[in-house]
Amino acid sequence: MAEDAGGQEKTEKATAKRREDFRKKGEVAQSREVNTALLMTTAMILWFFYAPPFWRSLNEILATIWRRSAEFEVTPSSVMMLMTMLMQKIALMLAPLFLLALVMGFVASIAQIGWLFTLKPMEPKLSKINPISGMKKFVSKRMIIDLLKSLAKVLLVGFVAYRTVAGEFENSMYLMDMELVETINFIAYVAFWILVKTCFILILLAVIDYAFTRYEMEEKMKMTKQETKEEHKETEGDPHIKSKIRSIQMQMARKRMMAEVPTADVVVTNPTHLSVALSYKRGEMDAPVVVAKGADAVAMKIREIATENNVPLVENVPVARALYEVELGQPIPEEMFRAVAEILAYVYSLKGRKQ
Repeated sequence: MAEDAGGQEKTEKATAKRREDFRKKGEVAQSREVNTALLMTTAMILWFFYAPPFWRSLNEILATIWRRSAEFEVTPSSVMMLMTMLMQKIALMLAPLFLLALVMGFVASIAQIGWLFTLKPMEPKLSKINPISGMKKFVSKRMIIDLLKSLAKVLLVGFVAYRTVAGEFENSMYLMDMELVETINFIAYVAFWILVKTCFILILLAVIDYAFTRYEMEEKMKMTKQETKEEHKETEGDPHIKSKIRSIQMQMARKRMMAEVPTADVVVTNPTHLSVALSYKRGEMDAPVVVAKGADAVAMKIREIATENNVPLVENVPVARALYEVELGQPIPEEMFRAVAEILAYVYSLKGRKQ
């Protein structure tokens, strides 16, 4: 099991934040074998269709040079012009292959890690020039894996090439009786099948290497329980601090609520533990609004403030319970209009107000 510097086991899977941090640093699961396999396979497919026009163009160039060889005047400038012309034409002929290599390299990277642009891996670090750290890389697990992988590729490709050539050994005995074109076609045929089988081997190795690379990266990104806790604090905040903030917010909200009690028209109570303060301004409100409510100690405080400010207290158990379910600052529901209207009428009658 992997361990961190503190000796704790990395048993926790990487969080989304840790994965993003690794990605920003350019540490992603990317296999070079996938790039190689994809490039070789697509190059083989392209060459299968592109080879005939390529050889025709090459034959035309060589035929042109051969026809004009008798007229050609050998001078430094003429030789330079000839070489420049040949390089330009051959470059144009090979352009599709170079373009394919560029596109496939891009596609292979996008397929593995998505779009990612970062300069972090290029930043200078003292650890990169540390000779001790450098020596460790020569004996690392990754170096051993890469060595075994390279040996496996060489051995498998060599074995496939040998078996393919050996399978055509009897046919090769007739090459001496064949014309040059037939000999070239035979060699091209054998080389093509060696390339096809090699591509299959590279694809197989790419799948294995990519799976191992993903596994290796997952192990590297694993976290200890302490790291998980620390990250949770960073992203979500310290639970103790959040609890303190919530407590302060509740206290402030309670103070604002208590400040509304003196403006209320009535406080409906449940003698056991509930108090709800209602305010109704005729002509300004469509229905009475709950401006304060509370249970137990808060209910007692509401009653105390109401008494000090001559706000009437009306005991009504079912109405108090129903009003307590209404959100603070919201008007009462329509089904309670009648009951609350009776309470307000009673309060207004006590104050001598005409309805």
